[in-house]
Amino acid sequence: MKIYNTLTRRKEDFVPIEGNKVNMYACGITVSGDAHIGHAYQALIYDIIRKYLQKKGYDVTYARNYTDVDDKIIARSHETGIPAAQYAEMMIEKIDKEMRALQVDDPDVWLKATCTMDGIISFVSELIEKGHAYPTPEGDVYFAVDSFPGYGKLSGRNLDDAREGVRIENEENKKNPLDFALWKSAKEGEPFWESPWGKGRPGWHIECSAMNMKAFGTQIDIHGGGRDLIFPHHENEIAQTEALTGKQFAKYWIHNGLIKVNGQKMSKSLGNSLLLADLLAQYSPETLKFALLQTNYRGDINVTDSLFPDAEKHLCGFYKVFADANAQGVAADGSDAKIDAEFDACMDDDFNTAKAVANLFGYFKTASALLRNGDKEGANNVLGQIKKTYDLLGLFRSDAAAFLKKYGAPKVSDVPAEVLALVQRRAAAKAEKNWAEADAVRAQIAALGYSVKDTKEGPVVEKL
Repeated sequence: MKIYNTLTRRKEDFVPIEGNKVNMYACGITVSGDAHIGHAYQALIYDIIRKYLQKKGYDVTYARNYTDVDDKIIARSHETGIPAAQYAEMMIEKIDKEMRALQVDDPDVWLKATCTMDGIISFVSELIEKGHAYPTPEGDVYFAVDSFPGYGKLSGRNLDDAREGVRIENEENKKNPLDFALWKSAKEGEPFWESPWGKGRPGWHIECSAMNMKAFGTQIDIHGGGRDLIFPHHENEIAQTEALTGKQFAKYWIHNGLIKVNGQKMSKSLGNSLLLADLLAQYSPETLKFALLQTNYRGDINVTDSLFPDAEKHLCGFYKVFADANAQGVAADGSDAKIDAEFDACMDDDFNTAKAVANLFGYFKTASALLRNGDKEGANNVLGQIKKTYDLLGLFRSDAAAFLKKYGAPKVSDVPAEVLALVQRRAAAKAEKNWAEADAVRAQIAALGYSVKDTKEGPVVEKL
């Protein structure tokens, strides 16, 4: 199995630090607002990586964090009048509920910054003792970037390039503009903890290093996160952790791509954030997963207006094959080793879900042909293995009939007004028992690319 390692900029054979044991950490959400599709994608990817490593026989411990104290959370606390700690807990509960609705499993270990404060203060104190950090008279503590010769090895930036990309804050207190805050002195109205440097709270970067130390000790096998975290967050994590321990922090650094909306970076300032709760209200968890997993995890995903509707249509087509099999008494509980082996070959190549998902079109084409030819055993084996293998991606967990009933017909808003008018005209003709007129209108509907079926609940319009 090969993994692309951001640190070395190449695919490498995956060999854990210690035997069969894999310790894996992924940066989670800063709970200053609702979860959006980018948060969901990142959580989905690392859940799948964890599960595939387990399938390969590794003993995996997967830790994930919530950043539950930072500037944005404090700002939201002031806006809402809700104490910062209470606001963070409220958002964690809400986000957890939405992630579980997406059918993303919880990590093995949940970590929170506010529950790691003793470890953070100890971490900072040791860095000061070793000469890698310095306190200021105001009660702030900064990491001295010049004290760590390896700074920039993850992002590939030299110090001059890095300086250009860093916003300078409290410059009068810093020895170097690149130095970053390990501890921030408390301002009026902010939550704080007592420390050797006075009342304050941790900087963002130190939180993840301390939480990793709490969960796993000095080294981990895999550290994951979004590509936007490579610099400065993950670069700073490496610097402060390796400065403290003298050991390589993480053996493999994995970074997922970002979400764009109609070609633009998704951001709150642009007003184009796609909230997870809104998407779950409109689409099934499987539809969202199918849409997102069609791109390899390292690539950016461009969410166009058609991405999720198209994914839903493909899934309905697949579930139609399951429904046809059920109608013929095929249980879809057989096995086909070739399908599972091909899936593993995709995932062994840097978790290539895009190729694994693309293979589904051929598998379902084969299953349909087997059903048409009366080969029930062959269809049972293909469909049964699809369900077993692709469950790891969170697909084909639904009852086929229920899925098609809920998602198989186009939403009324998606059907052109011209077609809806013809449907009403046909219904009126049928009510008058004018069968010739009804048939003629049905033909007009078909010419526009739609079909109409009569059910107990009324006419159902489907796209041809």
